[in-house]
Amino acid sequence: MSKSNSVSERVTKANDDSLSTFASITGAILGISYPVLAISTGARALYQLLLKEGVTNYLGPALTGVAALLYLIAAIGFARRRRWAWKLSVAALTLETIFTIVVGTLSLVIPDVIGNTAWRHFGADYAFFPLIQPLLGLGWLMHPETRRAYGIGVRTERGHPAR
Repeated sequence: MSKSNSVSERVTKANDDSLSTFASITGAILGISYPVLAISTGARALYQLLLKEGVTNYLGPALTGVAALLYLIAAIGFARRRRWAWKLSVAALTLETIFTIVVGTLSLVIPDVIGNTAWRHFGADYAFFPLIQPLLGLGWLMHPETRRAYGIGVRTERGHPAR
């Protein structure tokens, strides 16, 4: 083996290791932040829907409740290392991303209709976590190391997908 190949292989291995570390850290952050976000947005939705006086537009609190449900579903998917959990998390994060962009845009165009929601102004009330977090989550779930941990793309000895 030539010296240049050896250096190239070490650089590639170092890049793989740093990506693996990044994926591990990202997974830990998501595993902690999603349940916290689910609880905080769920509490906000319940308060606005059931206890807050003077609420005239229930669309915002209802959308916040949907956000809390999606955060909870994603959190369950992060906690369970099963194929179904991976698929569930990908679906929840994809919906979350779409809702954040659509509701965030509509909150700028027709703010009176949208009202106060976790996705208003692309999640500005939550430090833009509703916009950034699902993208990080999808990136983490699509990472090859994560896919292997969930059994996605893994084949058995006979060439069939792993269960």
